[in-house]
Amino acid sequence: MTRILRFWEWSDCIHYLTSGKEEMRHLKIINNFTKSVIQERKTQYLNETNDKITGKRKAFMDLLLELHFETQELSEEDICEEVNTFVFAGHETVSLTITWALYLIGLHPDVQVKIHEELDKIFGSDMQRDVTESDLNDLKYLDCVLKETNRLYTAVPVIIRQLQEDTNICDYTVPKGSNCLLLIYFLHRDKYVFPDPEKFDPDRFLLENSVKIPVYGYIPFSAGPRNCIGQKFAIMEMKIIVSSILRNYTIESLDSRDKVSPIMQITLHPSTPIRMRIRPRRKH
Repeated sequence: MTRILRFWEWSDCIHYLTSGKEEMRHLKIINNFTKSVIQERKTQYLNETNDKITGKRKAFMDLLLELHFETQELSEEDICEEVNTFVFAGHETVSLTITWALYLIGLHPDVQVKIHEELDKIFGSDMQRDVTESDLNDLKYLDCVLKETNRLYTAVPVIIRQLQEDTNICDYTVPKGSNCLLLIYFLHRDKYVFPDPEKFDPDRFLLENSVKIPVYGYIPFSAGPRNCIGQKFAIMEMKIIVSSILRNYTIESLDSRDKVSPIMQITLHPSTPIRMRIRPRRKH
């Protein structure tokens, strides 16, 4: 994002002699790690012979290696880029959403009480039990809280799509091939879809209320054939981590929303470190 705003760094020569030098050093570390993971899995893949016979569902890496070895559709460099996309895009977006969720929960004691009641009903006094798939399905109110968090602070607030055909929008024809910016951050603040849009209100996503939201009125993971491939996994991660924290602790956010503004750095970051007070819920 910084490079986009600094026109003098649009030149590769200038960029890699200035701020890009540190960037390349970090990229080298990341790529070396990714290549070592790919090489390890590549060795395992070549030594395995039974997966195809048993019909075992293939892991993502195995699918990429299959395209590399059997059809030559992907080079090792292609695989490296795909793995980097999955690992690092998924890491930052999920961690940011969890950060925003805990911040909002810490600002609203009434919401936190409801979450604690739901957690106590599901887990009882067992503070350490692993979260099961059944538990995740039962966390209905926490699901609403995370959805409302994603509405207010979508991890990726802007996406780009290229039109595959001429498209009419408000009597204007946008020609095929145009690159369009979808401003999800503002879409989620449409007052006709979300009344009082700046208010944090998880009840918007209770079943009886969510049916009123248009299909494309809420798209934190994008929508259509190019939506986020890791959406379900990300939701599971967020539920597990947030529920594990709140089973054990009560949290309090120390700064109001007017002091913590969202800023876009490709993903949506808080403008200042989020300060919280964390207390144990009960003695173990």
